Amino acid sequence: MEPFEQSGFLNVFKPVGMTSHDVVAFVKRRLNARKAGHGGTLDPAACGVLVILLNGGTKHSSRVMQGRKRYRFEMLLGLKTDTGDAQGKLIESNPAEFQASEIEAVLPRFTGEIMQTPPMASAIKVHGRRLYKSAFNGETVERPPRQVTIHSLELVDAHTRNGRTAALLDTKCGSGTYVRSLAEDIASILLWPLATLLRQGVGEYTPIEIVGLFQADSFALPPTKLYEDAAI
Repeated sequence: MEPFEQSGFLNVFKPVGMTSHDVVAFVKRRLNARKAGHGGTLDPAACGVLVILLNGGTKHSSRVMQGRKRYRFEMLLGLKTDTGDAQGKLIESNPAEFQASEIEAVLPRFTGEIMQTPPMASAIKVHGRRLYKSAFNGETVERPPRQVTIHSLELVDAHTRNGRTAALLDTKCGSGTYVRSLAEDIASILLWPLATLLRQGVGEYTPIEIVGLFQADSFALPPTKLYEDAAI
């Protein structure tokens, strides 16, 4: 297979279960690219937009990472796991029903500049090790809170599911925000959440022209889906 020589950014849909590193390795191998990286980690349990940097594009990771992130996430109130998502062990369960107005009333507390503690089940490194690997081994690591920016936070839908309220929310946030922690902080005022997460965009990159990871054996790239920059 001929080496892939183009430089630029590829908008790929990361499926649940793969690490961002796994996706980069898959794309690099499938395209036979010289270099590959990504523009912002998604946890293994999350899915959605992952911008892959190809060849000369790897020099411009900060440009992609600085873009606002857009997420859609669901909180199932009344279920609590040790990781804050459906991948973890259930540790508490209570029926919980809330009106949409009750949920909307707490959202302003979590917009603007807020302090946030990264979750254990996240890709951030502490002492050189990914937190989710420590969490998988049953370890808890001290994580100092850090400031993040929530540009917007909106309730899309709220309905009852098996005696519990499922709340669907959209958020636009700055780099370094952990939506799982955001969901847990919101629900700590109401009740515990169980969150699922879809990244809907990174800066200018959205699902409108996204490439499925297993789209074709040859991983052929339509020209409109390789974002090139004359400066690369």
